[in-house]
Amino acid sequence: MARPHIAAQLEDTVRRRIGGRLRRRGWHERLLGYTGYGTTDRARVFARVTLSRVEPEERRTALTHAQESLLDIAQRGFQFFLTAPAVGVPVLVRFGDAVAEATTDRGGYVDLEVKGHGVEPGWAEATLELPNGDSLTTSVLVVDPQVRVGLVSDIDDTVMVTHLPRILIAGWNTFVRSEIVREPVSGMASMYRSLLAREPRTPVFYLSTGAWNVAPAITRFLRRHEYPVGPLLLTDWGPTNTGWFRSGQEHKEQELRRLREMFPQIRWVLVGDDGQHDPVIYSEFAVEHPEAVEAIAIRELTPAEQVLSSGLPLSTDELLGKKVRAPMFKAANGYGLHQLMFREEALEGREPGASAEGEGDA
Repeated sequence: MARPHIAAQLEDTVRRRIGGRLRRRGWHERLLGYTGYGTTDRARVFARVTLSRVEPEERRTALTHAQESLLDIAQRGFQFFLTAPAVGVPVLVRFGDAVAEATTDRGGYVDLEVKGHGVEPGWAEATLELPNGDSLTTSVLVVDPQVRVGLVSDIDDTVMVTHLPRILIAGWNTFVRSEIVREPVSGMASMYRSLLAREPRTPVFYLSTGAWNVAPAITRFLRRHEYPVGPLLLTDWGPTNTGWFRSGQEHKEQELRRLREMFPQIRWVLVGDDGQHDPVIYSEFAVEHPEAVEAIAIRELTPAEQVLSSGLPLSTDELLGKKVRAPMFKAANGYGLHQLMFREEALEGREPGASAEGEGDA
């Protein structure tokens, strides 16, 4: 293997020294779980192990879930990033009939595929355990094999106002502001609920370039604003073995391909905004896998939002001059997208692969 990038080496050295010092002070490994997903044969389970000053299980038994949530909400965004990952820790996963083991990576994360679990479609729970006795259960969505349509949604500037990738504004929103004051994008939650009203078993995935550190805050935001429950597909910020930062665009492309591979029978409604690269990513995925895309819905940022997002009053796909080759609907908010997407001729009675392009300023 090629030698890791110098940025990754520096990060590993810093983490190793901090981790060693915290362990000498009596800090312990603690599990964090994220919502997983899968089929009736295999499932993907997410978790992270960090170092904590409390004994295993102590904080879980001392605080109720509601109390713990209130403490987290009171935190500023930057506090979610003040964590010390536990590297190389074995994690035992039990899900249905299956038992599997994984080891945390250099960020303390576990991304494990569990096969042969035998769990029926619907929401289920996986149990995770550490050698020191800490354990927890995390939710896993087992998608019904009869479902034919699913939803993939971006988060930043699609379901919540973030102003990405404008670094200073995004940094203020992410690291300084309390999560309780974050603003939802108008009409998006009702549009998603309308899709699920047609088929309650429709799986919903929230795909973002955001860090796993803020997953609890995003989950609470989605719950407060009545978005459908679904797994988060986030990433680990920071250096990689090949560079200083991870590619957010590559992360989204990889996750879309993985969803298609796990659920080949599903046609996806892909929802994003035109402040980043969502139109291009979704269009290229539709060209590569036309059988896997039901429609693309793009929330159009206002010229003022575009300036805050990219510095120019133009959408990213217009700036790049790329032709979006897919059934696409554009509007300024969820209400406008709802009118375009759910009219009878838009998502009903259309043969797979047929074009149904539409744009609107609603």
